Amino acid sequence: MEEGFPGERGRFLLELKTIADVGLVGYPNAGKSTLLSKISAATPKIAPYPFTTLTPHLGIVEMPEYRRFTVADIPGLVEGAHKGIGLGHDFLRHIERCQVLLFVLDMAGSEGRNPAEDFVQLRKELKLFRPDLAERKFLVAANKMDLPGAEENLESFKKRFRRKTLPISAAQGDGMDALKLALLGLSEQAKGKKENQTE
Repeated sequence: MEEGFPGERGRFLLELKTIADVGLVGYPNAGKSTLLSKISAATPKIAPYPFTTLTPHLGIVEMPEYRRFTVADIPGLVEGAHKGIGLGHDFLRHIERCQVLLFVLDMAGSEGRNPAEDFVQLRKELKLFRPDLAERKFLVAANKMDLPGAEENLESFKKRFRRKTLPISAAQGDGMDALKLALLGLSEQAKGKKENQTE
């Protein structure tokens, strides 16, 4: 029998990051929490003021044939989030673990914002935080289509970006089925790609 030696000791900082298939990205009051509550059984706090959501909420979206995917409601980003402004790093680190991103835009501009400029700024914040985040698969959800001005803004948005944009109204529950199908397809593509890379 050999005499033992003292073990190693150390101090470690562990960080828990939310893992989800889809991350909802958008400015405060874009309707992310309402959307999560409509497509899953999650019950995030919903209120008409900025930063109602202070921590990510997870929801499981059930689909036909026993298919499902998980969605994380990432708290609203603000300009300068990549520098830590508005708890930016606390929010952005959760997006790192999402394979697919859904940009939720207030297409009606009900908060006095321009949805096209919001989209540009959100993409910029992700790229400045981690360049590869801008390469993730994504969709655009044109939310609040039930409000005045949304149709005109959507037409202008489509002409400028020519991206697949799904018109929805989370508050009214409009467009949810088409959105869920599109997100399921993208999340399954992302999972398949990741599995192929690890083989």
